[in-house]
Amino acid sequence: MVKTTRSITLNIDETAVAVDFKPIKNIHLTVYPPDGRVHVSAPDTMDDESVKLFVISRIGWIHAKQREISEQPRQSDREYVSGEDHYFLGARYRLLVETHCMPPHVAVKNKQFILMTVKPGTTKAQRQTLMNDWYRAELAKVLGPMIEQWTTTMNTTYYDWQIQDMQTRWGSCNYRTKRLLFNLQLAKKPRTCIEYVVVHELIHTKVRLHNDTFWALMDRYLPDWRTRKDRLDSEPLLVKNLDK
Repeated sequence: MVKTTRSITLNIDETAVAVDFKPIKNIHLTVYPPDGRVHVSAPDTMDDESVKLFVISRIGWIHAKQREISEQPRQSDREYVSGEDHYFLGARYRLLVETHCMPPHVAVKNKQFILMTVKPGTTKAQRQTLMNDWYRAELAKVLGPMIEQWTTTMNTTYYDWQIQDMQTRWGSCNYRTKRLLFNLQLAKKPRTCIEYVVVHELIHTKVRLHNDTFWALMDRYLPDWRTRKDRLDSEPLLVKNLDK
């Protein structure tokens, strides 16, 4: 992770813009779902006024992106009861909750439903934990072979990978230790989107920064990565902050 040397907040056209200055070469502007938060990573050699002028030059694009995000379909907070829609690997399923004395479990049924079996008196929090444990196990089944395949293809190495319910990123890579983290919420996304995140993070084991070399490798290994990223960003959002 690139160290932030200082941070400021700009207010431009009633838009708050968080700016982090870092030892990087190029300036990067991002508008994050679900609330249209604006963030700029700027070279620490730039002055505040230059960053401000850059943001002003992109304010039209920023507002358009914020409108696009605000119009995306969203899932309300889940109650984990029968009849709810839940996503798994890019498909939408109807949740069926059945009460039995047998051990709790979750499984896809008839390619249409996610069946959750729980014991009597199970709380919402316990059902959520059960669902997340299932998501974690299923995502691991996808990530394991995918990471192994791409590690071989790229001729790179990694020491460890884990799944976490992260709030601000789909994935991350510790360049020094080559330790990879993947967001639990990827279990809800299409396999092509998961693969985009895997390739992105594995390239970071070779190239630390988002520089020309990094993007050239993205183009080499995954020529349609932009389409995959757009789909990842356009999939139905949760109310909670699950951006990248």
